[in-house]
Amino acid sequence: MPINASSFAPRPFRHSIVKIHRWLSIGAAAFWLVQAVTGVLLSFHFEIEDALITAEHRPTDFAAVEQRMDALASAGPDAEIHWIWTTAGLPDRYVISYADADGVARRMRIDGGGAIQRDSAANEYSFFELMREIHLTLLSGAIGHWILAVTGVLLIANLVSGLIAAWPRRGFWRKALTPSGKRKGKAIAQLYSWHRAVGLWAVIPALIIAGAGTMILFEHQIEDLIGAGNVTLPANPPEGSGAGFAAAARAATAAIPGSQFVGTTMPSAEDASYYAWVRAPDELFRAYGGSLVIVNANDASIRGAYPATEFDPANAFVKSFYPIHTGEFAGLPGRIIAMGIGLWLMTMLMLGVSLWWKRRTGRPSAMSAGGKTLSTSDR
Repeated sequence: MPINASSFAPRPFRHSIVKIHRWLSIGAAAFWLVQAVTGVLLSFHFEIEDALITAEHRPTDFAAVEQRMDALASAGPDAEIHWIWTTAGLPDRYVISYADADGVARRMRIDGGGAIQRDSAANEYSFFELMREIHLTLLSGAIGHWILAVTGVLLIANLVSGLIAAWPRRGFWRKALTPSGKRKGKAIAQLYSWHRAVGLWAVIPALIIAGAGTMILFEHQIEDLIGAGNVTLPANPPEGSGAGFAAAARAATAAIPGSQFVGTTMPSAEDASYYAWVRAPDELFRAYGGSLVIVNANDASIRGAYPATEFDPANAFVKSFYPIHTGEFAGLPGRIIAMGIGLWLMTMLMLGVSLWWKRRTGRPSAMSAGGKTLSTSDR
């Protein structure tokens, strides 16, 4: 028996929602596909990229890492260390952002003992780094960022409209969630059945993951709106020779018991402070830490420690965007689910575009048979 859509949603309203859903999909499908493909490739890219360089593991020795950094910083008058950060892949791997003797920006990957694994220009990308830049900016800087922000909002609107359009009435959930088998002469109805069922299978987690990813693109605006933001302290005047990186890193991890060093910016001539990030126990972040420790670069004393588990609601909300988007807040299962949502979105785009194309090219023969229009259950 055909389902009458008007029995569970007003027909004009549903017709408008379906139309919006269809044209949003056609208009932004290419951008969503790029995001889905690059997102899937990036799901485990930290670990893959580290493993492709070498599987050898050397535990972190902060003194040895400091020696490497000092050698880079003393290479010439324009040499400078900007920051050091974990690769977020295999344990005890780091990236140093620095300027060489000629002031040219470079990035060096090192192991925990300070040994060089790769040294490249800052604008030279590996395959996964290229995918990451496409995923974040479409290789177009601020313009690409805002294109992705707008298409992210459109994706959320499209997922919501698709959910409204596909929502079955009571008693018909099993039918809606079960794609129809092949039926002769009803290719459009079969495609719609698969598009609807596959969409309903994962639309809720997709909304959560896509929503978090879109909010990352509006992070600064959301911070201003709700009064969140990173902690900053008044500049700390330099005194004497100061404490080195190794002392600062050890002080940062000791300030939050059980934490692991993630990365730090370097002190400047105006502010003798290390803004060091660590990964505290029980926080949402796994790849990168969300806990901040500000270390006095003069004597390695602690100017302030801010565990992510003690953030106020506004900051905790903003800092949750990344771990929710990547699924890392739930560990390995969450990351697998996030990758699965990328594959799901690719599948939905292919089904949706195929359905739209078949309707355009096969309307006279496929949409009517013997003068009868296909029922709502077939469309």
